[in-house]
Amino acid sequence: MAGLVPAIHALLNAATGKKDVDVRHGAGHDGGGELCVSKQYYDSLETRDPAAREADLFARLPAQVAHALKAPGWNEHFGAIDFAALTSRAALAKLPVLRKSDFVGLQKVMPPFGGFNVTPPGRAKRLFMSPGPIFEPEGEGKDFAGVARALHATGVRAGDIVHNSFSYHLTPGAWMLEAGAHALGCAVIPGGVGNTESQIEAIAHLKPSAYMGTPDFLKVLFDTAEKSGKDISSLKRALVSGAALPPSLRDELGKRGCAVLQCYAVAETGVIAYESEAREGMIVNEDIIVEIVRPGTGDPVPDGDAGEVVVTTFNSHYPMIRLATGDLSAIMPGVSPCGRTNRRIRGWIGRADQTTKVKGMFVRPEQIAEVARKHPELGRLRLTVTRDGEQDAMTLKAECAAPAAGLGDAVAATLQAVTKIRGQVTLAAPGSLPNDGKVIVDERPVG
Repeated sequence: MAGLVPAIHALLNAATGKKDVDVRHGAGHDGGGELCVSKQYYDSLETRDPAAREADLFARLPAQVAHALKAPGWNEHFGAIDFAALTSRAALAKLPVLRKSDFVGLQKVMPPFGGFNVTPPGRAKRLFMSPGPIFEPEGEGKDFAGVARALHATGVRAGDIVHNSFSYHLTPGAWMLEAGAHALGCAVIPGGVGNTESQIEAIAHLKPSAYMGTPDFLKVLFDTAEKSGKDISSLKRALVSGAALPPSLRDELGKRGCAVLQCYAVAETGVIAYESEAREGMIVNEDIIVEIVRPGTGDPVPDGDAGEVVVTTFNSHYPMIRLATGDLSAIMPGVSPCGRTNRRIRGWIGRADQTTKVKGMFVRPEQIAEVARKHPELGRLRLTVTRDGEQDAMTLKAECAAPAAGLGDAVAATLQAVTKIRGQVTLAAPGSLPNDGKVIVDERPVG
């Protein structure tokens, strides 16, 4: 048997004309695309023509929305819609978004999942509770959260041992990552959270080659192991999520021999995007549709502009159609140097829910979007809240290429009518306001 694998490698290399063919069991296949013989890519879906990907997604979307409408929550949310017409991004953008922040209230009205689950709770594999609380079901499927692709991009392969330090208690994170590792053919150490010394003992003895968890806890593991004289140098790669990964921390972990990549995920959709070895943005996962919209609206922004991440999935058990995640990001131009051809996002750059209280009244991004709708000649808008003497004050900065006489006064009147608060308006040149997705910025001193 020892000489059989090299022989198979040689035969496949000769037959395909490719080098580095991977014949290990389970490597690079999730049932969605053709088995990819290259070690670099998980399957053929990752490198297909972008136009073919787009056509495939939107050819399948009408049936997915029709399937979602079997659930009472989606029926109530959408009402009567022509799902057969949902064959383009423009058509999809006409549907209302479903805000993740609304799930707490919706699930109280229609427990346990707000009526958005097609599969009954008793037929699910697991039932989770995330902070909020927000409840989620796990349906059947070997990689229900689409994690295997991200792990493969990190360098994890069949036969590897992976240490999982996400929480296994009620929340879905650990189970999402574990399912992805199992789909690749890996063994998983269920480390969970806490018990640092015990986790180090397990790593030192079992010698996993990869880590899944938050980046800061990975640093804790390395620091504690160093102090106690334990060897956890078997950890050569990591897929992290759930916390910020500043360049300094990534560099420090890299100097300790562990190459770290990150993915962006939410409980309702699984992995939305992930890094590859190119480390130039995050590549959108296959089998989902990502839009970037103006915060407080469902209106897509031009590629490159920051806005709220909105996700549509093809999950048959718990479908999400235009889920507004509450996170900010932006589409990056072009494709990744690694050869994967899907769209890229900048990663997490902030929160879209920028609601603040001014003079005892809540001011929301949706209200600023209403001002923009009433004055279509305006471009990017940004409301800044400050203190003037001992009172709250707000100034709306609005981009406009050729402002007509009296436009500032008209916008100020609209701002007051919409928010019930008087504010100043400053007109600015196009492109002068920051492209960071911030619609409301609170600059009042704290304390």
